[in-house]
Amino acid sequence: MAADPTPQDTGVTDGADRTREEAVEAALRKLGLEDKARLLGGQDMWSLPALPEIGLKSLVMSDGPVGVRGVRWTADDPSIALPSPTALAATWDPELARRAGRLLAQEARRKNVHVLLAPTVNLHRSPLGGRHFECYSEDPHLTGEIGTGYVRGVQDGGVGTTVKHFVANDAETDRFTVDNVIAPRPLRELYLAPFEAIVKNAHPWGIMSAYNQVNGVTMTEHRYLQNEVLRGEWGFDGFIVSDWMAARSTTGGIEGGLDVAMPGPATVYGDALAGAVRSGEADEAAVDDAVRNVLRLAARVGILEGAPPVVTELPEAVDGQALAREVARRAFVLVRNENHILPFDASKLRKLALIGAAARDARVLGGGSATVFPERVIAPLDGLAAALPDSALTYAVGADPSDELSPADKGFSLQAVCRDAAGDVIGTRSLPGGQVQWIGNDLPDGVTHETLHSVEVRGTFVPRESGEHAFGTRGLGAYTLTVAGEVLYDGVQPISDASDPFEAFFGAPAERGRVRLTAGEPVEVSLTHPVDRRDDAPLPAVMFSFLHGAPRRDADELIAEAVDAARDADAAVVVVATTERVESEGFDRTDLRLPGRQDDLVRAVAAANPNTVVVVNAGSPVEMPWREDVAAVLLGWFPGQEGGAALADVLLGAEEPGGRLPTTWPAAFADAPVTEVVPTDGELRYREGLFVGYRAWDRAGTAPAYPFGHGLGYTTWEYESLEVTPATAKVRVRNTGSRPGREVVQVYLAPQADGVERPARWLAGFASVGAGPGEWVDAVIALPARAFEVWQEETGSWAFVPGAYEVRTGRSLTDTRLTATLDLQG
Repeated sequence: MAADPTPQDTGVTDGADRTREEAVEAALRKLGLEDKARLLGGQDMWSLPALPEIGLKSLVMSDGPVGVRGVRWTADDPSIALPSPTALAATWDPELARRAGRLLAQEARRKNVHVLLAPTVNLHRSPLGGRHFECYSEDPHLTGEIGTGYVRGVQDGGVGTTVKHFVANDAETDRFTVDNVIAPRPLRELYLAPFEAIVKNAHPWGIMSAYNQVNGVTMTEHRYLQNEVLRGEWGFDGFIVSDWMAARSTTGGIEGGLDVAMPGPATVYGDALAGAVRSGEADEAAVDDAVRNVLRLAARVGILEGAPPVVTELPEAVDGQALAREVARRAFVLVRNENHILPFDASKLRKLALIGAAARDARVLGGGSATVFPERVIAPLDGLAAALPDSALTYAVGADPSDELSPADKGFSLQAVCRDAAGDVIGTRSLPGGQVQWIGNDLPDGVTHETLHSVEVRGTFVPRESGEHAFGTRGLGAYTLTVAGEVLYDGVQPISDASDPFEAFFGAPAERGRVRLTAGEPVEVSLTHPVDRRDDAPLPAVMFSFLHGAPRRDADELIAEAVDAARDADAAVVVVATTERVESEGFDRTDLRLPGRQDDLVRAVAAANPNTVVVVNAGSPVEMPWREDVAAVLLGWFPGQEGGAALADVLLGAEEPGGRLPTTWPAAFADAPVTEVVPTDGELRYREGLFVGYRAWDRAGTAPAYPFGHGLGYTTWEYESLEVTPATAKVRVRNTGSRPGREVVQVYLAPQADGVERPARWLAGFASVGAGPGEWVDAVIALPARAFEVWQEETGSWAFVPGAYEVRTGRSLTDTRLTATLDLQG
């Protein structure tokens, strides 16, 4: 196994670095203006062009962050699906994040991907943020530590990362145009802080520039933040790539520090950039700098001739399924456990009632560009069924959180048939999931965009249940939908008026008709779509989905069935969930309520059985108005493909839930101190300044449902001693319970009166430690110098703030066990 890179290098010798730089300069000298400009724009959706004359292969990028999708957006090309970034942050374990990164590098290499478009390190500024699940935390220090581990892990495997979205893409509403107005101190101390920490400690090979503006300048053209801060102050030497379709100006981008404009072939770089240089509008030296950054990345990942890759000996192979299961159970946050109802004693559990639509059809990841397609998904029903005797488990739907159709998946066997203008078949491809998502050159063998005239999705459907099944489409253009010989729809879906391009590109789900079917009896299905080539599209694509919805039953009847099941059981586990229409890329939430009748379901089940445990299958906070009425609440996030197996581990006590909250959970949305995500006249002003997350809750004096850092385990801990210096806190903790466990030791600083506006307290460091019954362990936690500094707007620099600091250590923000005082005078 290769040696671990140290925090500020890439684990290689200066000699190798020099050899790479020499190869980069040699390659650059051989290139003419046109080739240099062409190299800076995507040749398609996911890659840059090869330049064989200088020994450069095509650089391939792929979406993350929970898996590596590769260049094909299809369930026919499966990927390992890890738990959501909020789940990874809930482990409070940068080394576990590093192991996850190594797995993703392994997946990337398997799919011939050189750069992973991850991690996302924007902050949980508001709980309404639509991609909240894709970010780590409301705290910049925790975000930076987890992101550092992730980046180190991916790059341990010789694969580049692009830390995103630089900077302040903290919400989705009008994200292409919004101007986020942020004062210098919060910009530095909060929003830039995770990026700075990762650049310093993990040396990422890439940064992705965001869609939004910051203080009047769009980020792909932000000379100050990209050139002066990122490259100048922090010494970043990687490449900066635009978010997809974010680059708007040829000269603005190249002068503002943007190296690569994606996707292609339609791009503001390429021919447009070469023309700008020839006309004197752009400086060729700036083009050379950008090309140099791209060639350096190519050298690091091993696709530039004459340049040794950074990683020549790969880390040991990782068992993806096992790691996905471990991360999930380490991420589960037990926020309530009355009378120690958990873990269940399987030997005494006569009957367990499992309830909820998401218990059978789990939502394992968030929607949008973070989507990958796992080869298998272990739902809670699968996990518990494997762990318990058949007679011990019953299941009831209870309530369905979604009233929309979903892609044709369970019970469907489909293929896509491609035809030319004459109606002749020119290619086919299997289509698990019912989604055609062919972007750029990702087409079935023998098919081109020029010859493709229509696509038919056809096959069979075997219903799981009898009743009236709904069928529909998602996508733009004309469709003919046939089920069991009956034409349900023959019409046109017009262009979407959605404000976000992502939503407009994919369209919205639409029901087209219903057919009464019998469980177990197969029927033929067909959806034909004439391909409409749009001249204004940034690249050729065929995007549409065949949708299905199971028979709808009376909501009160479903809840009554669940109550009967709960009443007849020793305990009930209710799985509640959000949907893709609640948490996804492209839009923000409008409230924190669980969709559908799920709150009614929980109340009814809890009234019928006092031993009710609720598992929350959501990537970000939701309101839980029933939380004091149930015996236990377990936050499961989006738990990845092995989530159901991990849940069985935790519920039955094979493992303890190891997570702690990376973000504050409100009791009610109205209590949240920072909520605004909708711009006014194009501007979103961060009026709260330094006070986001728990900092804002402290200032408001309002108690949340569960505070930052909170989480229960299956053992107890005694905090025995605390020793502090200006650089470290040493905390001795003892496991006083009867079983092994892990503790996340958290250290907060609370400044005494000093005349400088600062939060009441902030996270300065943490450590995840383990011990057996009766054993003690010392957690030695570094206190970074930055924890004692503030950004001075007058001087444009960091300044140490002398004075007395109370050092608090404990189990969460509000559960302090020991304190000490540091008196620092500079």
